[in-house]
Amino acid sequence: ISKEKAKSFVKTMKAFKLLIDVYQPQGYIACATAAMREAKNSEEILAKIKKETGLKIQIIDGKQEAEILRNTNRIIFPIPKHYALFMDVGGGSTELSIEREGKLLKQKSFKVGTLRMLNNKVKDKVWNEMKSWLEEYESKFHDFHFVGTGGNINRLCKLYGNSDRQELNIGNLEFEFQQLKNMSVEDRIAHYGFRPDRADVIVPAAYIYRFVMTTVGASSIFVPRKGLADGLILKQYKEYKRL
Repeated sequence: ISKEKAKSFVKTMKAFKLLIDVYQPQGYIACATAAMREAKNSEEILAKIKKETGLKIQIIDGKQEAEILRNTNRIIFPIPKHYALFMDVGGGSTELSIEREGKLLKQKSFKVGTLRMLNNKVKDKVWNEMKSWLEEYESKFHDFHFVGTGGNINRLCKLYGNSDRQELNIGNLEFEFQQLKNMSVEDRIAHYGFRPDRADVIVPAAYIYRFVMTTVGASSIFVPRKGLADGLILKQYKEYKRL
């Protein structure tokens, strides 16, 4: 993590600590994911934050991240299927989980993320690994529900999906991807009102979701608009209720 980013990070956590002091919640939790998992200076930064704010940030691994997301998005579909594929795309990684009738079969964190793609850090072999991992269940693809989480898929669904059904079909995702990739970041901001930090990553995110949807032959993806933060809140609430 660069010195500039580290300074901004510390300032952000100071701001959160002030909000915690003002609102005095029953509890709180602070977690870091892929970027901090892999940063060489993560321990140094987290120690600095602990010293200056009193906040202890937990680094969660890909398995924990996927589990939190699954628990948040146990959706009851109108027409139930035997299998469900859960997918979350972040800046540094993509979390995939497969369940059968609510029971976890397998899960994996792949080093395929939006920021990695922007920096040309995703190797071909990782795409092939992801494809092979999914194709183990190729004969069952027709019996899959596909659930996507994360800020980017939420935004894509809001623009071109079915809001009532919280669903985005593959045709609309393909149209979005082609349209957005041919626009500059500035044009995406002006035309769609994206924040700058959304305008650059939304194209690689669309590519990753499209890749997985194409691999499993999914005609649409269900987008419940709940992510990791929602899952952490739910986790905190359950722990509070047990007290």
